[in-house]
Amino acid sequence: MKFFNHITIPAVLAATVLLVSACKENFLDVVPTDRVSDASILSDSVLFEAYVTNRYMGTRLTEKEAEGTLPGFGRGFEYALWSSVTDESIYNNDDNTWLIQRGQLAPENTGIAGTIWGRSYRSIREINYALANVDKVPMSEGRKRNLKAELQFIRAFRYHDLIRNYGRVVLLGDKVYEISDNLTSPELFTRSDIKAGIDYAVAQLDEAIAGLPATNTNSWALGRATKGAAMALKARMLLYGASPLYNAATWQAAAAAAKAVMDLNQYSLSSGGYGPMFTTTSYNSEIIFGRLYAQGARHVCLEIANGPNSYNAWGGNVPLQNMVDAYEMAATGLPISNPVSGYNPQNPYVGRDPRFYATILYNDAPYRNSIIQTFTPGGKDSKDGPSNWNTSKTGYYLKKFMNDNLPIDNPWDIAGTQTWIYFRLAEVLLNYAEAQNEAVGPDASVYAAVNAIRQRPGVNMPALPTGLTQIQMRERIRNERRVELAFEEHRYYDVRRWKIAPQTENAPAYGVEINKTGNAYTYKAKEALTGRSFSEKQYWLPIPRAEIQASNNQLEQNPGY
Repeated sequence: MKFFNHITIPAVLAATVLLVSACKENFLDVVPTDRVSDASILSDSVLFEAYVTNRYMGTRLTEKEAEGTLPGFGRGFEYALWSSVTDESIYNNDDNTWLIQRGQLAPENTGIAGTIWGRSYRSIREINYALANVDKVPMSEGRKRNLKAELQFIRAFRYHDLIRNYGRVVLLGDKVYEISDNLTSPELFTRSDIKAGIDYAVAQLDEAIAGLPATNTNSWALGRATKGAAMALKARMLLYGASPLYNAATWQAAAAAAKAVMDLNQYSLSSGGYGPMFTTTSYNSEIIFGRLYAQGARHVCLEIANGPNSYNAWGGNVPLQNMVDAYEMAATGLPISNPVSGYNPQNPYVGRDPRFYATILYNDAPYRNSIIQTFTPGGKDSKDGPSNWNTSKTGYYLKKFMNDNLPIDNPWDIAGTQTWIYFRLAEVLLNYAEAQNEAVGPDASVYAAVNAIRQRPGVNMPALPTGLTQIQMRERIRNERRVELAFEEHRYYDVRRWKIAPQTENAPAYGVEINKTGNAYTYKAKEALTGRSFSEKQYWLPIPRAEIQASNNQLEQNPGY
């Protein structure tokens, strides 16, 4: 069953509003059979709570957004992950990602990045509708207080997604725009500065924190917001705000917000190892907020979408050599570029950070009672193997998130049940370390936060060397984020907020060619995707042309587009 309010459209799309208005006026006497009326929702507490729950989802606006299950806040488990518009991976079969990698984004051609603006504002209007009417619903005042806080969290998340992608956004407050309103008013299309947007979202989160439960128990199902989730989102927003691209908050405030989450003492780094955390179908001690997927329902089947070609899988999001090279040597804790690290370029996959083995499938990696063979000639997971149209263009396949116990052949209604993690403790620790280092330098608490991650169960990397300068610590933290949070939709935003994208996103998209002669391998770098490019305007996404036109050209486009 679907739970919609009477107009489910982006509040700022005046032209679309008018179109829906015309349709609505012509069919007032028709009772839809696939939706519930406003009156029913507002008179039934069960229906209203279902309406609130559905705000964690969105409308499927493009072909490849999810499968069966509606899209969540972020992209999450979809065919082309957000990593494939960064230097982490490329999407083997494009799916509208290559144009972003090649710097060809335009308001008329947004690739997989075209739905964020419309979906976010649609959700904000739906949330405003719920907040405006919750007091009419027959339920206890305590329950209403909880639901209001939950809705404020969701709304803040939507603004967070808008701000990190577009910069300046339209702040709509609590108003629920109706067809009878003046939908050409400039207030619908005036973009606030970044600081105002962050301040608004943070204020919403402060209110939400006061009303949300500490844990999801009893009637609060797993997968719904808690105090910790709102606090983690606040910490992320303030970290972004303090970063060079935003310059809209202080490092001190960002550090304090992350420390507040740590001081809850409610979360701990997963004791079950690094890799298994990403295949869980429930929460563990590290997950602060995630999206659970129902068993027995159609989902994006990660294993077939990303697995190697010899297993009848489709390749999907294939890691770049750029990403592989970020993993340090386990024995020394040094980058492979350091001549005393212990790295052997003739045996490049031996002795690396354990997170490498949990994240990336490489030549000779054990996999499903066999081994990966990306070498040529004759490697079963190379172009010489079966289903060679799905052969990795980089020489690597994605391991992270993949559950080897789920089928690749005929996975429908079985696979794709992994929890998508939006916030976990490791991110909060890294947020704190970065903000604290920028605020006061590499004090003992910065070392403690980073080393806790490096020495987490199943990783056990050497502690950072003492005596690092602030600049040296900054580089170590940035690389730690890269490997710890790989493929979790952070890298795209990190390189932009640090303003290092001209370096990282203009670097070629490297892969590896492996030639086998007898029992020996030789390794040669190759360019897996040509034309990779980044220009200044790409710090922000373009607002889709349709949104500009719907505003009668009142909505200001981002610079350079």
